[in-house]
Amino acid sequence: MAQVLLFHHAQGLTPGVLAFADDLRGAGHTVHTPDLFDGLTFDTVDEGVAHANEIGFGEIIERGVRAADGLPAELVYAGFSLGVLPAQKLAQTRAGARGALFFHSCAPVSQFGDSWPEDVSVQIHSMDADPFFVDEGDIDAARALVASAAHAELFLYPGNGHLFADSSLPSYDATAAAVLRRRVLEFLTAG
Repeated sequence: MAQVLLFHHAQGLTPGVLAFADDLRGAGHTVHTPDLFDGLTFDTVDEGVAHANEIGFGEIIERGVRAADGLPAELVYAGFSLGVLPAQKLAQTRAGARGALFFHSCAPVSQFGDSWPEDVSVQIHSMDADPFFVDEGDIDAARALVASAAHAELFLYPGNGHLFADSSLPSYDATAAAVLRRRVLEFLTAG
């Protein structure tokens, strides 16, 4: 079974993120869910992004890196939206990564190094009309990552919901989230 370090999105460590982690635990995986916002949650993405801007995105990434201290090197790094930033940095730079799972976001590989590590598999999940993913360039970064990595998959689901896999938010899409969970569990079992 895998050990997963799962980072929350800009609305914080919501009940939906915790429920997702519990689903993975229920399948036998160990899941760590650090709180990068010190207990704060936000009603909207915009409010959460405003808070992230106050903290600084560099600091959020470093909080994520520090959350990995003391954990085994052989982790799968996962993140929802904003949480993809520390997950991606760790997957690209921390030795021993077993895989990466990016939900609703993807940064250019060049943000954290020269290339994607050859032995690190990655899945990227988003909706095909998510304005954050499509209009802000994440889809282009995801396609470039898939084109350059040995083991990478991009899954696009029909719809425009940004955080569709968080069951505690209005954007939740039960059908798409169920497919995402199935694919994630297969990924974790295969890795």
